[in-house]
Amino acid sequence: MLYRISVFWARIELWAAGLLALVVTVLILLNVVTRTAGNALFWVDELAIYAMVWMTFLGASAALHHRSAVSITVLRDAVSAPAKQVIDKCVDVIVFAFAVAMLWYCWRWFLPLDIAQSGFDTAVFQGQTFNFIYAEPTLTLGMPKYVFWLVMWLFALGATLHSAMHLFGKRPTA
Repeated sequence: MLYRISVFWARIELWAAGLLALVVTVLILLNVVTRTAGNALFWVDELAIYAMVWMTFLGASAALHHRSAVSITVLRDAVSAPAKQVIDKCVDVIVFAFAVAMLWYCWRWFLPLDIAQSGFDTAVFQGQTFNFIYAEPTLTLGMPKYVFWLVMWLFALGATLHSAMHLFGKRPTA
């Protein structure tokens, strides 16, 4: 069951990352055309950067599912098959611990219960917590930055799911 959920989520992540790669390409081309025409759209750069950040985090999470993340395998390549399994399990434990830590840091950063307890009033929330995450706007888009930072939650949840699948799940046979 955990494997199927991980497969499903990785497909969504890869699809979204692919769509965002297209968005980045279109935004960069739009930027080139508008600058060439002498009428640059100043917000395009920032939106392209945020789209690229989202693409990267979603792709990184999917890479954890597929075990295709960048890695150094000098030690793993030099040991026997049983030792490789031990190394792989140790890596799974480390990645799982990192993913759970990311969830905890996201929780501490966004403080979802605190913002809910303040009635989603950012001024009250800021006064109680001295956390200004919900009030900081982007430079050119004028949108709250936390909207773009939500990808951290998606990455942490995806990484936790995929690493838990590798650590505790069983791949279906056949």
